[in-house]
Amino acid sequence: MYKEFGIKEDIIDLSKKVENDLRPIFNKTEETAEYNSLKVLMAFQKYNLSEMHFNSTTGYGYGDIGRDTIENIFADIFKSEDALVRTQLISGTHALSTALFGILRPGDTMISITGKPYDTLEEVIGIKENCSSLISYGINYEQIELVDNDFDYDKIEKRLKKGKVKLIEIQRSRGYSIRKTINLEILEKVIKLIKSISKDTVIMIDNCYCEFVEKKEPTEVGADIVVGSLIKNLGGGITPNGAYIVGRKDLVELSAERLTAPGLGKEVGASLGINKQILQGLFFAPQVVASSVKTAIFASKMLEDLGYRVEPKYNDKRSDIVQTIEFGDKEKLIKFCQGIQAGSPIDSSSIPEPWDMPGYTDQVIMAAGAFTQGSSIELSCDAPIRPPYTAFLQGGLTYEYGKLRSFKGNINAVVK
Repeated sequence: MYKEFGIKEDIIDLSKKVENDLRPIFNKTEETAEYNSLKVLMAFQKYNLSEMHFNSTTGYGYGDIGRDTIENIFADIFKSEDALVRTQLISGTHALSTALFGILRPGDTMISITGKPYDTLEEVIGIKENCSSLISYGINYEQIELVDNDFDYDKIEKRLKKGKVKLIEIQRSRGYSIRKTINLEILEKVIKLIKSISKDTVIMIDNCYCEFVEKKEPTEVGADIVVGSLIKNLGGGITPNGAYIVGRKDLVELSAERLTAPGLGKEVGASLGINKQILQGLFFAPQVVASSVKTAIFASKMLEDLGYRVEPKYNDKRSDIVQTIEFGDKEKLIKFCQGIQAGSPIDSSSIPEPWDMPGYTDQVIMAAGAFTQGSSIELSCDAPIRPPYTAFLQGGLTYEYGKLRSFKGNINAVVK
């Protein structure tokens, strides 16, 4: 079967050795999945989830008991006061934008303390000029760079003492930058520093790609508001679209009024029959995230053994599902992504090419072949076409599918 799939004998032999070496690490990943599965199961039982919660509403969506129960469950899992979980939030970027515009007012200052945010937020903030950006509404933006994959605590302290900062944004995952993910230990450390100086500053976390990779979430270490997508980790490959905003009740309500309208907030928003898929996706999410992490660990070890620079290393502590592979060569990068696409269950005959994608500065190549368009959790590989030509691999609904598809990527990357 491997031969029919086009996998070379030496790749198969290497994979067997790699998997044997990885067994202790896989065991720890599965332990985290069991812990997070228990969290989800307890939340479902706490709110007495039943079949009636799968029912659909239309129009305004008043009194949608399923939607409201979903938001109670999300708030419980995140140990937060409230949650906004809606299919009307079309992406992680949309949810981040909704929260920022909901919380900030003209004259306020926001600071990113993880350097420049992900590419699609550049026009939301106004780093890249846009007449609808935060900056165009008179909101001030500053950023403080990371130092050696950690926060610049001295600069943060000096800036907070200098003058009022309404909101600090922290992007946990790396985006398209070559740096480590922000783990919960250092996140908790910087939150304690910020709150000791300026307790009223809102701390907002971009949690995309990070949910359920560890046993806690940012709201459990002091974050005020946390945002993420449902077509990544928490959707489990089942939820067809949507995003979430969880945290302090007042901040969630401000975000809801930005999504709908002042005075309406969370009371409206028809579920249109998606409740069951959101709940089922969340139910499977701990195991799907574990499969994605195992796929990333496997790919990291395989590609490092084949001579490529990878981050994280296979035995590093992980806080998200993203694996980077540096090719140092444009054509090898493109071939790797094309290999991932060739191993896909959907559109395997398609050949991805770099293109000018809305919201991105550089041309981007994206390989997915997913059941849900843009669903990173299903195993996708994308990259900006710029030196050092680094691929960003993430996802894997099951470890077995993730492994098989990464085989295709290895072969097409011109194995050394």
